[in-house]
Amino acid sequence: MSELRAIPTNVITGFLGVGKTTAILHLLKNRPQGERWAVLVNEFGKVGIDGALLNSHGSKTEAGEAGEIFVREVPGGCMCCTNGLPMQVALNQLIMKARPDRLLIEPTGLGHPAEIIEVITGPHYRQVLALQAVITLVDARTIHDSRYTGSDTFNQQIEVADMVVASKADLASFEDITALQHYLDEQYAQAGTVHMITNGQLDQDWLKQPHKGAAVAAGEHDAGGESAHQHAIVDTLQPPPEGREFLRFDNAKDGFRSLGWVFGPDTVFDQDALVVWLSGLDGVRFKGVFITNDGIFAYNFAGDGLSRFEVDEAVDSRVEFIAEAETSGLETLEPQLLACRLTG
Repeated sequence: MSELRAIPTNVITGFLGVGKTTAILHLLKNRPQGERWAVLVNEFGKVGIDGALLNSHGSKTEAGEAGEIFVREVPGGCMCCTNGLPMQVALNQLIMKARPDRLLIEPTGLGHPAEIIEVITGPHYRQVLALQAVITLVDARTIHDSRYTGSDTFNQQIEVADMVVASKADLASFEDITALQHYLDEQYAQAGTVHMITNGQLDQDWLKQPHKGAAVAAGEHDAGGESAHQHAIVDTLQPPPEGREFLRFDNAKDGFRSLGWVFGPDTVFDQDALVVWLSGLDGVRFKGVFITNDGIFAYNFAGDGLSRFEVDEAVDSRVEFIAEAETSGLETLEPQLLACRLTG
């Protein structure tokens, strides 16, 4: 078996709800024919919606054939904590299984990408991985909101960027884009010109741009609650054990809280009831994959209305809500969710 050396690697980062998973799905769909790609994905919550979505689009669990996609998850917080142990274990397993032609790393929107970059450019991976462009997605409309511009995480995501991309340019105004460019020029001159995309349509050629190696202090930060190294490193969560209708997960960090649920494959949801309920929610960001009476669908809401698309398969139904920790009504989500079931 040939030695693994200089695997082209990209970090695709950005705050919650900016469209990272949509962008990665677009890249996977349009990757060069015959190439094996791998994705290491980290989520703030413990359920792993992004991994389920990526797995539903043709990922594989065993290497062998050209053109395959491999996905590995580190759920439940920032994967760079505890000296990078969770990330290194998952990354080593992914590399050995996939032997990829390209590796994409998607940190959680509340994570610190500088620590991840520090790990993958460190001595252990220096010969194995070749870091290329670090791409940071930004919703230009948020540049007017001090909750973002005052966030250390938001600013670090920009500071490490080789390329800043306005990911929802069709929803942003000329003034929003101009304000974002002005912010970059004033605060992070190395970030350069803002690129603009819609529907996550990142240009494949952008991945091949060189990493500039912007110096950012990684430092220590609070992992919040349970240490990241204690979280199970899994490809997908297992369905609830016999005798239990569902599993519930709760996580909190940096003023945000996530609530997630996983239901076994025998639980079927009412499609119409889900749409009505999810469309009426306010103050939360959510993703979900549901087995419904009309098929299997993924749902997403990040402040721009509810989106839905059909997926090929799912081993279970799962949903995760993320909101500011003090958001009212979070405890009412579970009974409302359960009311949308037809069976289970």
